[in-house]
Amino acid sequence: MLTVYGEGRGFRVVWLLEELKLAYRLRPVDLRAVENDRGFLAINPAGFIPVLQDGETIMVESIAILEYLLARYGSGALAVAPDDPAFASYLQFLHLGEAGLAGPMNAVIVGRQLAPEAEREARATQWALETFESRLGFVIRRLAECPYLAGDRFTAADISVSYALLLGLRTGNYVPGSAERDYLARTTARPAYIRAMDNCQATKAWAARSPGL
Repeated sequence: MLTVYGEGRGFRVVWLLEELKLAYRLRPVDLRAVENDRGFLAINPAGFIPVLQDGETIMVESIAILEYLLARYGSGALAVAPDDPAFASYLQFLHLGEAGLAGPMNAVIVGRQLAPEAEREARATQWALETFESRLGFVIRRLAECPYLAGDRFTAADISVSYALLLGLRTGNYVPGSAERDYLARTTARPAYIRAMDNCQATKAWAARSPGL
């Protein structure tokens, strides 16, 4: 059986597994005490979150895991074929969700909420927020053209970007505009998203305490 270690970015993986209706086990990881989790470190010495274990295969990096699952088990669902005109948009937004949005947003969270008081709102933090906002503009322009990032249908690119937008929203570092609110209302209404939230209890509890749509 597939095993997902950790929530956080692991929520992307759980959401995709629910969309694909694949059996899996979610194994919690306490990020505040990773050094004491010998079972987790035995398969992932670097302490990455999330981790996917598929038999002897171990993968880290959430977007790479999405691509792996889609290639091995997706049967064409939630991905876009290379000969499809929407392929470039699909691939671009699939990776933008982490590289252009969630990555910079994590730097904002550390800089604003976890750094010592004297170091908050440093130039690097402002740069990360500006980067997030710049890449967000790309998303907004795309949503003005179509309901989902690859066109008229939901794909894994929407899982990637929705997670990043929700991360910014739930940490209080981003207020969605009307286009993003409508978009997130569509993506988070999916039954697979709701099942994923029910299985990711730490994520569900965090979302309940955080700003919502």
